[in-house]
Amino acid sequence: DARLRRHTQAAAHELAALQNRSLNRIGPDCRAEAIRADEVQKGDRILLAAGERAVVDLKITQGTSGIDESMVSGESLPRTIRSGETLYAGSLNLDHPLTGEALGPASDSLLSQIADMLEAGEQKRARYRQIADKAVSLYVPFVHTTAALAFVAWLLMGASVHQAVLIAVSTLIISCPCALALAAPVAQVVASGTLFKKGIYLRSGDALERFAEIDHLVLDKTGTLTLGTPRLVSAHGAEIQLAARLARARRHPLSRAIVETVGPGAIADDVREHPGLGVEGCVNGESYRLGSAEWVGVHAPASRTGPSLWFVGPDMDPVLFEFEDQLQSDARETLAVLKQRGLSLEILSGDREEAVSKIADILMIETWLAQVSPTGKADRLETLRASGKKVMMVGDGLNDAGALALAHASLAPGGAMDVSQSASDAVYSGGLDALRTVLSVSKRTKTVMLQNFGLAAAYNCIAVPIAVTGHVTPLIAAIAMSASSLIVTLNALRIKGVRT
Repeated sequence: DARLRRHTQAAAHELAALQNRSLNRIGPDCRAEAIRADEVQKGDRILLAAGERAVVDLKITQGTSGIDESMVSGESLPRTIRSGETLYAGSLNLDHPLTGEALGPASDSLLSQIADMLEAGEQKRARYRQIADKAVSLYVPFVHTTAALAFVAWLLMGASVHQAVLIAVSTLIISCPCALALAAPVAQVVASGTLFKKGIYLRSGDALERFAEIDHLVLDKTGTLTLGTPRLVSAHGAEIQLAARLARARRHPLSRAIVETVGPGAIADDVREHPGLGVEGCVNGESYRLGSAEWVGVHAPASRTGPSLWFVGPDMDPVLFEFEDQLQSDARETLAVLKQRGLSLEILSGDREEAVSKIADILMIETWLAQVSPTGKADRLETLRASGKKVMMVGDGLNDAGALALAHASLAPGGAMDVSQSASDAVYSGGLDALRTVLSVSKRTKTVMLQNFGLAAAYNCIAVPIAVTGHVTPLIAAIAMSASSLIVTLNALRIKGVRT
């Protein structure tokens, strides 16, 4: 229990480490100097190199580049940012250097807001009293009071001090709250081991009790319901081999999907990247382009909503490559089972509306929200909590961290950011079937805990009167007390046989 409790502050510490990275500030002499994030002031000019992650919110003043905002918004595909637009802390600059004006110090950034939500969530969970804490707070005074009253009562009835002491000691031993103290921890240990064997790492001991109370499930989309990696879904002939020669020179996820389909091979000559547009290069002395419809000179149908790339070259018709994010293989089955168990479901995503709507339709989830900010997710969870819902949040991005911490209970996949894993109650590997496992094991664990408390209470109702009336010796009392502890331990082992 102590080991699990030590993890509760990890999320805030890891996010603080992310905020404390250094960055480059451009001085009045136009020279860049490295400073700590907490030294940034509003209006400072900041240089963000390619491959660098922003740690303060910026208004871009110079440069054009592709940025990855998956940590911030949950949007699975990079977007192009230009002068005059806002770049939020946590975004990754992919292609070219950017210069921006700090919109405020690091303490006012989006990362700082998420850190505040993490702290609020951890404080809220710290106030949650476990069943064992409640029971022990009532039972321990009862044990000592009963033994003291037995000693006094036997003295008043004329017994010797020696006899009264033996009866009081026997009462104290036989009513020792060992079984009560073991009732919850031994069940937690068995449940933690059972979950670990199924690829689920439990981070919080009292989470099992909170998981058992869940009646509403909130899911992020990208990286949770889907794999977060686009897959080529349109069929193509020999032209895909030419397109792959340009795609191999890019880091863009859509280009990576083409390369994954075709495999390794040659790269085009004289490859030139155009930020936010695409890539062009030469194959056998002829020029080809792979990128957006506008850039390659194609009029794209207005009905198209999914991600796509166009490929054009001499003496060929434009070729359309269409992509889609892959749904987790067990998503349909798992969510259908959870619905049958009485849970209400909801998708809360920072991704595009059309992408979220498509996934919601496939999974038959009626309630969903798209393009939700990190603070918007936290606000939605507070609204659900105020309405009486016991919410479990499942998410993987930095934009989910605040909601994970504020939820009644939370889960993060093994591929999630470290901050999100630390903010959650459990981390799972594999597919969404882990949700069923966690909820089933937690319900059985809570049942076993209550049974253990019942067994401990029944034992004391029988054993204490026998000890108080002087019918047992301290040795018999010790044996009886040990037997009660063995009973609750053996009962806890039944958790291993839970069906998910």
